[in-house]
Amino acid sequence: MSAAQKLLPEPLKAEILDATLRDGSYAVDFQLEEKFVSELLSRLDGTPIRRIEIGHGIGYEAERAGIKACNISLDRWCEIARSEVKKSSWGMFAQPEFSRLTTLEELVGQGMSFVRIGVEAERVGEHLDYIERATEICGEVYLNLMKTSATPADDLLPLLDGVTTDIAGLYVVDSYGSMLPDDVRRYVSTVKDSFPVIGFHGHDNLGLANVNSIAAIEAGATIVDGCLNGIGRGSGNAETESLAGIISRGEGDRFDYKELARLAEFCRTGMQVIPEDRNLHVLGGVIGIHSGYFPLIRELSAEIGVDVAHLMQRASDIAAQSVGKDDIRAAARQLAA
Repeated sequence: MSAAQKLLPEPLKAEILDATLRDGSYAVDFQLEEKFVSELLSRLDGTPIRRIEIGHGIGYEAERAGIKACNISLDRWCEIARSEVKKSSWGMFAQPEFSRLTTLEELVGQGMSFVRIGVEAERVGEHLDYIERATEICGEVYLNLMKTSATPADDLLPLLDGVTTDIAGLYVVDSYGSMLPDDVRRYVSTVKDSFPVIGFHGHDNLGLANVNSIAAIEAGATIVDGCLNGIGRGSGNAETESLAGIISRGEGDRFDYKELARLAEFCRTGMQVIPEDRNLHVLGGVIGIHSGYFPLIRELSAEIGVDVAHLMQRASDIAAQSVGKDDIRAAARQLAA
Protein backbone atom coordinates (compact mmCIF):
# COMPACT_ATOMS: atom_id res chain seq x y z
CA MET A 1 0.00 0.00 0.00
CA SER A 2 1.37 3.40 -0.95
CA ALA A 3 1.80 6.29 1.50
CA ALA A 4 -1.04 8.11 -0.24
CA GLN A 5 -3.33 5.12 0.15
CA LYS A 6 -2.50 5.03 3.85
CA LEU A 7 -3.32 8.73 4.07
CA LEU A 8 -6.64 8.19 2.32
CA PRO A 9 -7.73 4.71 3.50
CA GLU A 10 -11.34 5.02 2.32
CA PRO A 11 -12.87 6.48 -0.85
CA LEU A 12 -13.51 10.10 0.11
CA LYS A 13 -15.71 11.36 -2.71
CA ALA A 14 -15.59 14.89 -1.31
CA GLU A 15 -15.83 17.92 -3.54
CA ILE A 16 -13.46 20.86 -3.74
CA LEU A 17 -14.85 24.39 -3.81
CA ASP A 18 -12.44 26.89 -5.31
CA ALA A 19 -12.40 30.28 -3.55
CA THR A 20 -9.47 31.90 -5.34
CA LEU A 21 -11.59 34.74 -6.69
CA ARG A 22 -13.14 35.40 -3.28
CA ASP A 23 -10.68 34.62 -0.47
CA GLY A 24 -7.82 35.36 -2.84
CA SER A 25 -9.09 38.90 -3.32
CA TYR A 26 -7.82 39.75 0.18
CA ALA A 27 -4.29 39.14 -1.07
CA VAL A 28 -4.61 41.81 -3.76
CA ASP A 29 -6.54 44.36 -1.68
CA PHE A 30 -9.76 43.39 -3.48
CA GLN A 31 -8.42 44.67 -6.83
CA LEU A 32 -8.54 42.15 -9.67
CA GLU A 33 -8.01 42.58 -13.40
CA GLU A 34 -11.14 41.66 -15.35
CA LYS A 35 -9.16 39.90 -18.07
CA PHE A 36 -7.49 37.70 -15.46
CA VAL A 37 -10.83 36.97 -13.79
CA SER A 38 -12.46 36.02 -17.08
CA GLU A 39 -9.68 33.66 -18.11
CA LEU A 40 -9.45 32.02 -14.71
CA LEU A 41 -13.21 31.45 -14.55
CA SER A 42 -13.27 30.01 -18.05
CA ARG A 43 -10.40 27.64 -17.36
CA LEU A 44 -11.74 26.60 -13.95
CA ASP A 45 -15.07 25.84 -15.60
CA GLY A 46 -13.20 23.44 -17.86
CA THR A 47 -12.07 21.36 -14.87
CA PRO A 48 -14.23 19.07 -12.72
CA ILE A 49 -14.39 21.75 -9.99
CA ARG A 50 -18.11 22.37 -9.70
CA ARG A 51 -18.38 25.21 -7.18
CA ILE A 52 -16.55 28.49 -7.69
CA GLU A 53 -16.78 31.38 -5.23
CA ILE A 54 -16.23 34.93 -6.48
CA GLY A 55 -16.52 38.52 -5.31
CA HIS A 56 -15.35 40.56 -2.35
CA GLY A 57 -13.35 38.55 0.17
CA ILE A 58 -15.24 39.86 3.18
CA GLY A 59 -18.61 39.48 1.51
CA TYR A 60 -20.72 41.24 -1.07
CA GLU A 61 -21.50 44.88 -0.20
CA ALA A 62 -18.56 45.02 2.24
CA GLU A 63 -18.19 48.70 1.34
CA ARG A 64 -21.41 49.33 3.30
CA ALA A 65 -19.34 48.52 6.41
CA GLY A 66 -16.60 50.97 5.47
CA ILE A 67 -14.36 48.36 3.89
CA LYS A 68 -12.54 49.05 0.64
CA ALA A 69 -14.74 48.08 -2.29
CA CYS A 70 -13.73 45.60 -4.94
CA ASN A 71 -12.88 47.31 -8.22
CA ILE A 72 -15.33 44.98 -10.00
CA SER A 73 -18.96 45.84 -9.36
CA LEU A 74 -21.51 43.19 -8.39
CA ASP A 75 -23.29 43.54 -11.72
CA ARG A 76 -19.99 43.12 -13.55
CA TRP A 77 -19.06 40.04 -11.46
CA CYS A 78 -22.37 38.49 -12.47
CA GLU A 79 -21.90 39.41 -16.11
CA ILE A 80 -18.43 37.85 -16.23
CA ALA A 81 -19.58 34.72 -14.39
CA ARG A 82 -22.57 34.22 -16.71
CA SER A 83 -20.28 34.59 -19.70
CA GLU A 84 -17.50 32.26 -18.56
CA VAL A 85 -19.07 29.68 -16.24
CA LYS A 86 -21.18 27.15 -18.14
CA LYS A 87 -20.72 23.83 -16.33
CA SER A 88 -20.02 24.83 -12.74
CA SER A 89 -22.06 26.85 -10.26
CA TRP A 90 -20.86 30.15 -8.85
CA GLY A 91 -21.64 31.95 -5.64
CA MET A 92 -20.57 34.65 -3.21
CA PHE A 93 -19.95 35.21 0.48
CA ALA A 94 -22.27 37.26 2.71
CA GLN A 95 -22.29 38.68 6.21
CA PRO A 96 -25.62 39.71 7.76
CA GLU A 97 -24.19 42.97 9.12
CA PHE A 98 -23.87 44.50 5.67
CA SER A 99 -24.94 42.06 2.93
CA ARG A 100 -28.58 42.83 2.16
CA LEU A 101 -31.11 40.12 1.34
CA THR A 102 -32.60 42.34 -1.35
CA THR A 103 -29.20 42.27 -3.05
CA LEU A 104 -29.06 38.48 -2.64
CA GLU A 105 -32.33 38.30 -4.52
CA GLU A 106 -30.85 40.39 -7.33
CA LEU A 107 -27.73 38.20 -7.47
CA VAL A 108 -29.78 35.02 -7.68
CA GLY A 109 -31.79 36.65 -10.44
CA GLN A 110 -28.54 37.20 -12.31
CA GLY A 111 -27.58 33.54 -12.15
CA MET A 112 -25.86 33.05 -8.79
CA SER A 113 -26.43 29.50 -7.49
CA PHE A 114 -25.15 29.51 -3.91
CA VAL A 115 -24.33 31.84 -1.04
CA ARG A 116 -22.26 31.22 2.07
CA ILE A 117 -23.27 33.21 5.13
CA GLY A 118 -20.46 33.94 7.56
CA VAL A 119 -21.42 34.21 11.23
CA GLU A 120 -19.55 33.47 14.45
CA ALA A 121 -21.13 30.57 16.33
CA GLU A 122 -22.08 32.71 19.34
CA ARG A 123 -23.97 35.09 17.06
CA VAL A 124 -25.94 32.60 15.00
CA GLY A 125 -28.98 33.09 17.20
CA GLU A 126 -29.04 36.81 16.32
CA HIS A 127 -29.29 36.01 12.62
CA LEU A 128 -31.71 33.08 12.43
CA ASP A 129 -34.27 35.15 10.52
CA TYR A 130 -31.65 36.34 8.02
CA ILE A 131 -30.48 32.77 7.41
CA GLU A 132 -34.03 31.48 6.97
CA ARG A 133 -34.98 34.29 4.61
CA ALA A 134 -31.81 33.63 2.61
CA THR A 135 -32.91 30.02 2.07
CA GLU A 136 -36.22 31.31 0.69
CA ILE A 137 -34.30 33.37 -1.87
CA CYS A 138 -31.42 31.04 -2.78
CA GLY A 139 -31.67 27.29 -3.13
CA GLU A 140 -28.15 26.57 -1.85
CA VAL A 141 -27.25 28.38 1.37
CA TYR A 142 -24.31 27.38 3.56
CA LEU A 143 -23.68 28.63 7.08
CA ASN A 144 -19.99 29.30 7.63
CA LEU A 145 -19.05 29.34 11.31
CA MET A 146 -16.33 31.97 11.30
CA LYS A 147 -13.61 31.52 13.94
CA THR A 148 -15.03 28.09 14.76
CA SER A 149 -12.12 27.19 17.03
CA ALA A 150 -13.00 30.06 19.39
CA THR A 151 -16.02 27.99 20.48
CA PRO A 152 -15.47 24.66 22.27
CA ALA A 153 -16.75 21.85 20.07
CA ASP A 154 -19.12 20.64 22.78
CA ASP A 155 -20.80 24.07 22.82
CA LEU A 156 -21.53 24.25 19.09
CA LEU A 157 -24.80 22.38 18.68
CA PRO A 158 -26.75 24.33 21.33
CA LEU A 159 -25.67 27.55 19.63
CA LEU A 160 -27.03 26.24 16.31
CA ASP A 161 -30.44 25.38 17.71
CA GLY A 162 -33.12 26.97 15.54
CA VAL A 163 -31.10 27.07 12.32
CA THR A 164 -33.50 26.28 9.49
CA THR A 165 -33.36 22.75 8.15
CA ASP A 166 -33.44 24.27 4.65
CA ILE A 167 -29.77 25.22 4.68
CA ALA A 168 -27.63 23.20 2.29
CA GLY A 169 -24.84 22.69 4.81
CA LEU A 170 -22.62 23.92 7.61
CA TYR A 171 -18.95 24.89 7.40
CA VAL A 172 -16.28 24.47 10.05
CA VAL A 173 -13.92 27.42 9.50
CA ASP A 174 -10.34 27.60 10.77
CA SER A 175 -10.16 31.39 10.58
CA TYR A 176 -7.00 31.62 12.69
CA GLY A 177 -5.16 28.82 10.91
CA SER A 178 -4.65 27.37 14.38
CA MET A 179 -6.41 24.01 14.23
CA LEU A 180 -4.56 20.72 14.36
CA PRO A 181 -5.92 17.68 12.49
CA ASP A 182 -7.42 16.20 15.66
CA ASP A 183 -9.20 19.52 16.31
CA VAL A 184 -10.69 19.42 12.82
CA ARG A 185 -11.86 15.84 13.25
CA ARG A 186 -13.49 16.71 16.57
CA TYR A 187 -15.40 19.71 15.22
CA VAL A 188 -16.55 17.94 12.07
CA SER A 189 -17.60 14.85 14.02
CA THR A 190 -19.57 17.03 16.43
CA VAL A 191 -21.81 18.55 13.76
CA LYS A 192 -21.86 16.04 10.91
CA ASP A 193 -25.02 14.22 11.99
CA SER A 194 -27.02 17.44 12.39
CA PHE A 195 -26.63 18.94 8.91
CA PRO A 196 -26.98 17.50 5.40
CA VAL A 197 -23.51 18.61 4.27
CA ILE A 198 -20.42 19.57 6.25
CA GLY A 199 -17.69 21.69 4.70
CA PHE A 200 -14.26 22.80 5.90
CA HIS A 201 -12.43 26.05 5.18
CA GLY A 202 -8.83 26.11 6.37
CA HIS A 203 -6.18 28.80 6.63
CA ASP A 204 -2.49 28.02 6.46
CA ASN A 205 -0.81 29.99 9.28
CA LEU A 206 0.89 26.86 10.60
CA GLY A 207 1.18 25.06 7.27
CA LEU A 208 -1.64 22.63 8.05
CA ALA A 209 -4.46 23.75 5.74
CA ASN A 210 -4.03 20.87 3.31
CA VAL A 211 -3.70 18.11 5.91
CA ASN A 212 -6.53 19.64 7.93
CA SER A 213 -8.74 19.51 4.86
CA ILE A 214 -7.97 15.80 4.45
CA ALA A 215 -8.67 15.28 8.16
CA ALA A 216 -12.03 17.00 7.67
CA ILE A 217 -12.89 14.64 4.82
CA GLU A 218 -11.86 11.62 6.88
CA ALA A 219 -14.18 12.84 9.65
CA GLY A 220 -17.15 13.22 7.31
CA ALA A 221 -16.89 16.57 5.53
CA THR A 222 -18.01 16.39 1.91
CA ILE A 223 -16.80 19.80 0.68
CA VAL A 224 -13.40 21.35 1.31
CA ASP A 225 -12.28 24.79 0.16
CA GLY A 226 -9.12 25.58 -1.70
CA CYS A 227 -7.48 28.52 -3.43
CA LEU A 228 -5.13 28.09 -6.35
CA ASN A 229 -1.53 28.38 -5.19
CA GLY A 230 -3.05 28.80 -1.72
CA ILE A 231 -3.61 32.50 -2.38
CA GLY A 232 -6.00 33.85 0.24
CA ARG A 233 -6.34 36.03 3.30
CA GLY A 234 -3.23 36.25 5.45
CA SER A 235 -1.15 33.10 5.17
CA GLY A 236 -3.55 31.81 2.55
CA ASN A 237 -5.69 28.73 2.30
CA ALA A 238 -5.46 25.08 1.41
CA GLU A 239 -4.21 24.75 -2.16
CA THR A 240 -6.82 23.65 -4.66
CA GLU A 241 -4.25 21.94 -6.87
CA SER A 242 -2.60 20.14 -3.94
CA LEU A 243 -5.91 18.89 -2.57
CA ALA A 244 -6.75 17.59 -6.03
CA GLY A 245 -3.36 15.91 -6.25
CA ILE A 246 -3.60 14.31 -2.81
CA ILE A 247 -7.06 12.96 -3.55
CA SER A 248 -5.87 11.63 -6.90
CA ARG A 249 -3.24 9.49 -5.15
CA GLY A 250 -5.92 7.66 -3.20
CA GLU A 251 -8.92 7.49 -5.50
CA GLY A 252 -7.96 8.58 -9.00
CA ASP A 253 -7.75 11.96 -10.67
CA ARG A 254 -11.25 13.31 -10.09
CA PHE A 255 -10.38 17.03 -10.41
CA ASP A 256 -7.71 17.20 -13.17
CA TYR A 257 -4.88 18.16 -10.83
CA LYS A 258 -2.55 18.78 -13.80
CA GLU A 259 -4.73 21.58 -15.16
CA LEU A 260 -5.27 22.93 -11.66
CA ALA A 261 -1.49 22.99 -11.20
CA ARG A 262 -1.22 25.03 -14.41
CA LEU A 263 -3.90 27.37 -13.11
CA ALA A 264 -2.02 27.72 -9.82
CA GLU A 265 0.99 28.94 -11.76
CA PHE A 266 -1.29 31.26 -13.74
CA CYS A 267 -2.45 32.76 -10.42
CA ARG A 268 1.08 32.95 -9.02
CA THR A 269 2.21 35.06 -11.94
CA GLY A 270 -1.06 36.89 -12.59
CA MET A 271 -1.96 38.08 -9.08
CA GLN A 272 0.23 40.78 -7.56
CA VAL A 273 -0.01 39.51 -4.01
CA ILE A 274 0.65 42.00 -1.21
CA PRO A 275 3.46 40.76 1.08
CA GLU A 276 2.33 39.59 4.52
CA ASP A 277 4.09 39.64 7.90
CA ARG A 278 5.01 36.00 8.46
CA ASN A 279 5.88 36.65 12.10
CA LEU A 280 2.37 37.85 12.87
CA HIS A 281 0.71 35.01 11.01
CA VAL A 282 2.59 32.33 12.91
CA LEU A 283 1.84 34.10 16.19
CA GLY A 284 -1.80 34.45 15.19
CA GLY A 285 -2.02 30.76 14.37
CA VAL A 286 -0.53 29.65 17.69
CA ILE A 287 -2.17 32.23 19.95
CA GLY A 288 -5.47 32.31 18.04
CA ILE A 289 -5.93 35.86 16.74
CA HIS A 290 -7.55 36.81 13.44
CA SER A 291 -5.30 38.53 10.90
CA GLY A 292 -7.85 41.33 10.57
CA TYR A 293 -6.53 42.65 13.89
CA PHE A 294 -2.87 42.67 12.89
CA PRO A 295 -2.78 46.35 11.81
CA LEU A 296 -4.12 47.40 15.23
CA ILE A 297 -1.61 45.11 16.96
CA ARG A 298 1.29 46.61 15.01
CA GLU A 299 0.09 50.14 15.75
CA LEU A 300 -0.37 49.63 19.49
CA SER A 301 2.81 47.59 20.00
CA ALA A 302 4.83 50.38 18.38
CA GLU A 303 2.99 53.03 20.40
CA ILE A 304 3.70 51.44 23.79
CA GLY A 305 7.04 49.89 22.83
CA VAL A 306 6.32 46.19 23.39
CA ASP A 307 6.86 43.18 21.18
CA VAL A 308 3.82 42.13 19.15
CA ALA A 309 3.99 38.63 20.62
CA HIS A 310 3.73 40.02 24.15
CA LEU A 311 0.72 42.15 23.24
CA MET A 312 -1.02 39.31 21.41
CA GLN A 313 -0.54 36.88 24.28
CA ARG A 314 -1.84 39.39 26.81
CA ALA A 315 -4.90 40.07 24.65
CA SER A 316 -5.55 36.33 24.43
CA ASP A 317 -5.27 36.01 28.22
CA ILE A 318 -7.81 38.82 28.67
CA ALA A 319 -10.35 37.60 26.10
CA ALA A 320 -13.27 35.60 27.37
CA GLN A 321 -13.33 33.69 24.11
CA SER A 322 -12.49 35.17 20.69
CA VAL A 323 -9.95 38.02 20.82
CA GLY A 324 -11.43 41.30 19.65
CA LYS A 325 -10.34 44.93 19.33
CA ASP A 326 -11.40 45.75 22.88
CA ASP A 327 -9.23 42.94 24.23
CA ILE A 328 -6.23 44.17 22.26
CA ARG A 329 -6.70 47.75 23.45
CA ALA A 330 -7.13 46.58 27.05
CA ALA A 331 -3.95 44.53 26.78
CA ALA A 332 -2.08 47.57 25.47
CA ARG A 333 -3.30 49.68 28.39
CA GLN A 334 -2.18 47.06 30.88
CA LEU A 335 1.25 46.72 29.31
CA ALA A 336 1.70 50.50 29.12
CA ALA A 337 0.81 51.02 32.77
